[in-house]
Amino acid sequence: MTKAYALTDGFGLDKLALIDWPTEPVPYGHVRIAIEAVSLNRRDLLLVEGKYAPRLRFPAIPCSDAAGRIAEVGLGCTRLKAGDPVVAHMFPDWLAGTPSAEALRASLGGPARLGTLRTDIVLPEAGVLRVPVHLDAREAATLPCAAITAWAAVAKFGRARPGRTVLIQGTGGVSIFALQFAKLLGATITATSSSPEKLERLRELGADTVLNYRDDPAWSEKARASTDGGFDLVVEVVGGESLDTAIRLLKPGGMVAVIGQLAGNTAQVTLPLVVMRQIALQGVTCGSLEDFRDMLAAMETVKLKPVISHVVPFSRAHEAFVLMRDGSHVGKIVVDVAGG
Repeated sequence: MTKAYALTDGFGLDKLALIDWPTEPVPYGHVRIAIEAVSLNRRDLLLVEGKYAPRLRFPAIPCSDAAGRIAEVGLGCTRLKAGDPVVAHMFPDWLAGTPSAEALRASLGGPARLGTLRTDIVLPEAGVLRVPVHLDAREAATLPCAAITAWAAVAKFGRARPGRTVLIQGTGGVSIFALQFAKLLGATITATSSSPEKLERLRELGADTVLNYRDDPAWSEKARASTDGGFDLVVEVVGGESLDTAIRLLKPGGMVAVIGQLAGNTAQVTLPLVVMRQIALQGVTCGSLEDFRDMLAAMETVKLKPVISHVVPFSRAHEAFVLMRDGSHVGKIVVDVAGG
């Protein structure tokens, strides 16, 4: 038996229990990973609360992100060996290109596949990558959802580079990774937050301009004025009315990378602006294993490290969900599985 946090008879953080979990066999082409660290995304909190997959079947193990070491290698595996430090891809069946609906549905910690908040997991070898040598397990565990999403938004779709301008919203995992990747690629960055302390942290991480959207009613005008006619890319994690604001902040031919819905699942947009300025609205759901590999290579080249806000022991994993709900973090929240 292993240990896992699972919802067994309903939704709610009070229903998330640490239980014994049967040890899974290792089929052909699969590996067993001894999980050392797990990181949280807002999706995980929503799943536990019953807002992400309300028809979820129980028992269900939440979380999509994990890193650890290979504990067992099944027949047919050729790339990995016992002891290798590895990170799991959130979408084990999405290897490259455009995903199928089935591959998207079969994400870890979603409605069709059990998640990672446990002491070991069995996955296809094809969906597991070695961790770059400059990262430890806690750092690697932050990458499978937020980092790949930010990489896809900024590098793959947004094509950030010197001379291009990027607007980042807030200090959550995706936003901080987007700032780091945009800086890595040479773009000029404006970042927003409602906290003076967080704004200072954003500046330390490389933001060229920081703006307080809560205290400054004119923040959007100042943001646009910091550019030459508008932004090339807005990494949109808020949703709701924020989407129309993002569109208005773009220059002709600019892009909104639509990622989050913190302020609501529906939005009204000014369509003439989208049409006349030839604005692109690009939905971003993480990325393929190929995207993951490209991102890891870029991070390894410059020894880029994730920003970790909090580390919570496995025995107190509930605290990680409370931190996610409170929204006080800057960067990622990690559950230390190996350390207890």
